[in-house]
Amino acid sequence: MKYLTLCVALLAAPAAAQEAAQDSVTRDAGLAAWERIYTVTSHPRCTNCHVGARGLPMWQGLGYGPEAVHGMKVQAGESRIGAESIPCAACHVTSAAANTTPHAPPHIDDAWRLPPVELEWFGKTSAEVCTQLRDPERNDGHDIASLVDHLRNSAFVAWGFTPGAGRSAPKTTLDALVHDVTLWGAAGTPCTTD
Repeated sequence: MKYLTLCVALLAAPAAAQEAAQDSVTRDAGLAAWERIYTVTSHPRCTNCHVGARGLPMWQGLGYGPEAVHGMKVQAGESRIGAESIPCAACHVTSAAANTTPHAPPHIDDAWRLPPVELEWFGKTSAEVCTQLRDPERNDGHDIASLVDHLRNSAFVAWGFTPGAGRSAPKTTLDALVHDVTLWGAAGTPCTTD
């Protein structure tokens, strides 16, 4: 019960209270939270778009083969939206409609694009993603508070947990991920390499 109370307090507390609560969250609790976070960040629904500068989204782990590059020779390029080849929006639909038809283009209530190059996770180990995600110079400028805000408000993150139409998703909830990121932050963002 004490753990649950602390987690609720961390999610609702202002920054000063969160800093004070950090002392009561152990490194082990933070590392356990990180392992749950990595289970999500390493899921194909996330990693297949969290690719590097080449801008090649993947279909790995989604039934297309072990090293399946996204179909139609899509390359997001520097624009991250495919402006240099086939725009993501040529197939991916910007709308709030439900994703109910298998193998149909997915809908999301935002403009489709790949995450920034700084958020490349594809093929990285837990230790690599951990040290990257806690470093604002390597994670698109996020501290824990803005990362939690991003998780709570991104249409892409929400879609990743409920992609519909029989698509695979991480075996947890978005609320659980937000909780774990908050807990990891309160523990000082520990990584096993520390």
